Order: sequence, then structure tokens, then C-alpha cells
Amino acid sequence: MTSLTVPAPVATTAASPPVFGPRIIIGLVGVLIAVLVSGLNEMVTKVALADIRGALAIGYDEGTWLVASYTATSVAAMAFAPWCSVTFSLRRFTLWAISVFTVLGVLCPFAPNYESLLVMRTLQGLAGGALPPMLMTVALRFLPANVKLYGLAGYALTATFGPGLGTPLAGLWTEYVGWQWTFWQIVAPCLIAMAAVAYGLPQDPLRLERFKQFNWRGLLLGFPAICMLVIGILQGNRLDWFESSLICTLLGGGLLLLVLFLINEWSQPMPFFKMQMLGIRNLAFALMTLAGVLIVLLAVVIIPSSYLAQVQGYRPIQTAPITLLAALPQLIALPLVAALCNLRWVDCRWVLGVGLSMLVLSCIGGSHLTSEWIRDDFYVLQLLQIFGQPMSVLPLLMLSTGSISPMEGPFASAWFNTVKGLSAVIATGVIEALTTARQHFHSTMLVDRLGNSPLADGDSAGLAHRLHQQVVVLTAADLYLCMAGVALALILLIFWLPTRIYPPRAPT
Repeated sequence: MTSLTVPAPVATTAASPPVFGPRIIIGLVGVLIAVLVSGLNEMVTKVALADIRGALAIGYDEGTWLVASYTATSVAAMAFAPWCSVTFSLRRFTLWAISVFTVLGVLCPFAPNYESLLVMRTLQGLAGGALPPMLMTVALRFLPANVKLYGLAGYALTATFGPGLGTPLAGLWTEYVGWQWTFWQIVAPCLIAMAAVAYGLPQDPLRLERFKQFNWRGLLLGFPAICMLVIGILQGNRLDWFESSLICTLLGGGLLLLVLFLINEWSQPMPFFKMQMLGIRNLAFALMTLAGVLIVLLAVVIIPSSYLAQVQGYRPIQTAPITLLAALPQLIALPLVAALCNLRWVDCRWVLGVGLSMLVLSCIGGSHLTSEWIRDDFYVLQLLQIFGQPMSVLPLLMLSTGSISPMEGPFASAWFNTVKGLSAVIATGVIEALTTARQHFHSTMLVDRLGNSPLADGDSAGLAHRLHQQVVVLTAADLYLCMAGVALALILLIFWLPTRIYPPRAPT
């Protein structure tokens, strides 16, 4: 950990690894709490954005910039946080990130105007995005080989358990307490996380000498590249994509800077991303498959919630049982999947295939929805996801980390977390674009078929409402089928890309 590229025998022998025990576990749990809270903060404020805008008298367009700016700096921070954790020490950097994240969350409801709120949310995204890489780093560095998969299962909670809590908590705060708590909900968990991290994680020495080889060119190219791409994708659907000069500038400029950033990283002596690692077959497969899995997982959360809100008039609190049904069992399902993958005779590639197959079945079942469906009709689909989600995520973590050396851990963390963050953004953009395209298609087809039908001479308001309902239903069914196709394509990749990985074991 002294240097990510140049061996330093003296420093390595001096920094002996801490003994695994209850103290390390407490520190790991503290980081896990902080990471889950960071994800929840983004999800809850996004779901409750209409209530927040109403309370602060903010328009719809301004509200989208609050989401986009937070997400942009959050994803960008994931790329550079591993370098900071090595330089400033894992414990110290994590505590600072949690502290800044908490303070800004407390201050957000007191923002005197929209501009100051936008600045605070942007900075809060920067602090929150620095936390997920710390969780993977702690799991890879401190956990012994025999229990490493259980630590990675904790990281997998951020992709399976955390997103499912966003809607219930948003409904709870806005319906019964107050919109301010969509920001303040982070305070108590973050204080607990800080205490656990301060007690449990060992204190490494500062390595400020690393600034002599700091990759300034990489930072100046990579940070704006990621921010521009994220904002361009999140704002693209609202501004009609390439019909907007702003979106063309953001996406075109972001792609150009990203290419220059990756070229720069290839030849850097101390890069943020080790490009040569993409030659590791399992890591490349895991990163590519992770993008597809996250698209599917985000869709199976968004589609039911959107359908029930638009067709049945559900509020977030009424949609909560659906997401909770898949989210809460993850606390049991993930350790069970980790135990399964930890068996030497179990091939994690087949576990991945079975998990993706469950997601395919869930999406195919969802494609049969009608305007008569209510919340109870989605429960069977959610039951398939209880094990489908963890069996689709944990094997990818095993494949991506099982083929790398401990010295490459920070690089793997940067790759995995940045791809995870960008994939979630791309998933949002893809789902929004597909939704808009299919809604326009079905709306046009239904109106054309209606033509001069006697129905057109009746109640125009009632007819428009029924047409809108049918458009939403048909669009949701199309999205489910698209997600089933994505999951099926990922299953086919398993047969020729990844190689067999055995569970980690302590040397004998």
C-alpha cells in the first residue's frame, strides 16, 4: 500500500497487517453503514424531490440539476478516492468523508436560496461518492481469505439492499414527519459509523510523499470528463438529447476528455486507473456484466413504482411494501449466497447464471401486466428477486477480485466502483430514453387506431385518461421485455468469457 507501482520492501515489512478480530469487524460495519447511508441519501432525496421542490419553491428543471450535480461529483469521487485513502490513510480519509457528508446534510434544509443548495448538494455528492471504494478496500485488505466473500457480500448490499429502502424512507419522511428529514436521516447512522470507524480501523501513517508523483494531468482530465458525461446523460432526456447544444457539448466534450484521460493513465507511473488490468479476463467480464446487471436491477425498482403511481395513483409510502419485500430479505440472502460461493465445489459462474435466470423470469412475468394490476400482483415477481439479485451481484465481485493481487486492490476498487457509478447513471438514461420512445410510439398507435371510433365522441377527458393508462401499461411491459433480453444476453456471455475462480483460502 506504500506505492501502487514501485515496490518498497522496507515500508512493506514495517506495515504488518492488523490481526483480524472483533475490532476490525466493527470498523468494517461502520464503513458499511456509511456507504449504505450515502446511497440512501441519493435515493430518498430523488424519490422525495417533488415534496422538496414544493417546500423550497423550486421548479422542475432546477430540481433535476440538484440530482445531476450530486450524482456527477459522487461518481467522479469514486474514481479518485482510492488514491486519497492510500495517501492520507484509510481511517483518516474515511472519517473526513463521513464528517463532511453529515455536516452538509444537516445544512441543506437551511439553504437560503437555490444556488447555495446546489453548491451544498454538489459538495455532499463528492463526500458521499468517496465512501463506497473504502468499503471494498477494507474488505480486501483486512479480512482473512476464508471470510473475504462475506465482506464482499456486505459491499453487495449497496446494490441490492440499499436501493430498495429509498422509496419506503422517502414515503415515511414526507408523509408523517417532514421533508427536512430526507436530508437529516443520515445524521444518526453517520455518527454511529464514525464511532465504529474510529474504533475499529487501524491508523496508517500519512504518505504525503506520494504528491511528488501526483497524476495532476489525470485529475484535470478525468474529473471533468466523468462529471460532464454524468450530467449529459441525466439531463439528456429532458433536453431532447442531441437536439440540445448543451447535451452535445457535455457528451462530446466528456467523451473526448475521457479518451485523453485513459490514454494518460496507460503511461502514468502512478495512475488512478491501471489500464493494463483490463487484460485480466475475469475482471473485464465482471465490469461489463455489472453494467448490464445494474440496468436490470434499477429497472425492476423503477417500473413497478412508476406504474403504480401513474395508473393506480399510489404514493411512495403505498409502494413501499413491494421494494421492501425484495430488499429486507437481502440481509439473509446475501450471507447464504456468500456461503454457497465459498464452497470449493460450487462454480460461481453457475451461481451467476441461476441468478440472472431468476431476473429473466421476473421480467417476463412483469411483461404480462395489465391496467388491473395492483400492488399485490407484483409480489411474486419480487420473490424471484430475493435470491436473483444477490446471485447476480456477488459472483461478479468474486470474479473481479479473485484474479488480482493484493497490491492491485486499490486499482480494482477504483475500476469496480467507478463502473458501478457510471452504469447506474447510464441505466437511468437508458430507461428514461426507452420510456419516452415507447410512450410516444404507443400513444401514436392508440390514437391512430381510435380514429373515427364512436369512443372518440364521448367524454374527452375520460378517454384521454384511459389512453394514458394504456400507454403506461404497454410501455412498462416493453421495458420488462427489454430487461429480460439484457439479462438473457448476460447469461450467454458466461459460456465463453469468464474462467473458473475458486473461493479464496488462507495459505497452508
